[in-house]
Amino acid sequence: MTFDCVELRGIRAFGHHGANPGEKVVAQPFDIDVTLELDLAQARRSDALADTVDYSTLHATVVRLVRERSYDLIERLGADLLEAALADPRVQRASVRIAKPGLLAGATPAVVVRAARA
Repeated sequence: MTFDCVELRGIRAFGHHGANPGEKVVAQPFDIDVTLELDLAQARRSDALADTVDYSTLHATVVRLVRERSYDLIERLGADLLEAALADPRVQRASVRIAKPGLLAGATPAVVVRAARA
């Protein structure tokens, strides 16, 4: 089955994540993209927010998780964000891209984690 997508791109959140000394001392920026795959047929027909994912709520959840939790690896943070993305039972697959701008001179490391409903 082919699913529709809801994407949230360019979420800027600040948090204390990193394995290197000093990375957790001052909040750093993280740029996050979330992609949800789900069936949006009902939302297309009804034009009702209740028939889709409320991306305002998802955005607030992503920002809160980045701000309130602290991990050595952004892969671990990605697992939490995936769990939040899959909390809505209509979401069949999700991916989260987390970039850490400014960490390396001339490069931006990023991690993409994906999950599908079992």
